Amino acid sequence: MTLAELRQAIDLCDEQIVQLLNERTRHVLEIGELKRAAGQEIYVPNRERAVLQRVCKLNSGPITNDSLRHIYREVMSSALALEKPMTIAYFGPEATFTHQAAIRRFGSSLQYAPMKTIGDVFTDVAKNRADYGVVPVENSTEGVVNHTLDMFIDSELKIVAQIILPIQHCLLSKATRRDQVKRLYSHPQALAQCRQWVQIHLPTAEIIEASSTTRAAELAARNRNTGAIASSLAADRYGLRILEADIQDNSTNATRFLVLGRQCGTPTGRDRTSFIFSVVDEVGSLHRALAPLSRHKINMTRIESRPSKRKAWAYFFFVDVKGHSEDPSVARALEELSKHCSFVKILGSYPDA
Repeated sequence: MTLAELRQAIDLCDEQIVQLLNERTRHVLEIGELKRAAGQEIYVPNRERAVLQRVCKLNSGPITNDSLRHIYREVMSSALALEKPMTIAYFGPEATFTHQAAIRRFGSSLQYAPMKTIGDVFTDVAKNRADYGVVPVENSTEGVVNHTLDMFIDSELKIVAQIILPIQHCLLSKATRRDQVKRLYSHPQALAQCRQWVQIHLPTAEIIEASSTTRAAELAARNRNTGAIASSLAADRYGLRILEADIQDNSTNATRFLVLGRQCGTPTGRDRTSFIFSVVDEVGSLHRALAPLSRHKINMTRIESRPSKRKAWAYFFFVDVKGHSEDPSVARALEELSKHCSFVKILGSYPDA
């Protein structure tokens, strides 16, 4: 085929794609009306995952599954925005990794509201000022985010989804070369995750802590001889060059984020359940509480303890297990566990990442 014929074929494909996208969106809007009439949530994480899995299964190339998922994320994001004006609160400011995680989950068509604190995210969702919230809960290198865990003790919000985001730190600057960077800004956690790289490649640079990676990028944009460790999103936001990418010391560095909402989804067959419990101060009480998980062959993937703040030397235990709280084996295990606890609270069941 000639160049003109190939372009004509592409134009025809585009016409068909536009028609099909609008037809798909009309069906989505009809589903949205049915959901509202039934009092159901518009955003359904398990259906979203099923759609992405199905389109990837249908894919025969040459487009990659990763690219296809990004395309469909935006298709679904635009449909969500038409179904209902939706606001996503996240632990800000703009261009942080939490912001990046929120966009990865919900796409770019929705409205995003940066919050100053994790507590503010919980409050905005609880008071219906935001439809969903996104907060960090755990980093593979630095561990858990205690403030997020503590907020769940008194909050009625549920975990409706999780996001696992690979953390790829970049050296950003107005400078054209790395050796021109004399002062380096970043958040303490980002500095800790890039400590070896900085010692090797910027040994004489003055290190200055900032309140966030976004604030670091903002400061770096003011002076040509300064740099920041931040995300590629921050580079776009502040017009900075990416002098070096992927400078984190651990190549598998990732952060887990939670999506906060009001209703949990139905089982998908590949879920995770999070819950909190506390036990009485007796010998063997923790062992007795956890024993039902083993008896019912429930895989506990994580456990963390936090001080109660209600009573000295009392603790809450945060647990993640494989399975949905409605799965018979999980439900039986949680029922038996509760008999040995002074407090049990299910935080949510949601599709496993």
